[in-house]
Amino acid sequence: MEISPYLFFNGNCEEALEFYRSALGGDLQISRYEGSPMAADLPDDWKTKVMHATLTSGDATFMASDSGPGNERPQGKNIAMSIGTADEAAADRIFAKLSEGGNVTMPLQKTFWGAKFGMLVDKFGIEWMVNCQL
Repeated sequence: MEISPYLFFNGNCEEALEFYRSALGGDLQISRYEGSPMAADLPDDWKTKVMHATLTSGDATFMASDSGPGNERPQGKNIAMSIGTADEAAADRIFAKLSEGGNVTMPLQKTFWGAKFGMLVDKFGIEWMVNCQL
């Protein structure tokens, strides 16, 4: 299991990640909204924005995306914790436990990228994403 921070931006994710890469070095992988099932729900100027990105520098990794119109996040409230696992039973157990007393914002479900994924806010106000590669 891996736990990583996940940063959300309001349309300037690529600019921010290029800045972080200039400071930290490393490898940047970017997937855009264009070509995804979500593209149909976005204005044209958002289709080239970042749907998901990973910056890896040495042993450190963090992920990021542009939140999308209507989902803007204020600075300081634009980070979540991401759990990645290949163990479906563990993903189910972790998601269920973290959601106790909290609020599920996206149920744990199969996705178009070949994973089981869900999001929640725990009872302490921390946002979590669980991604289980199937």
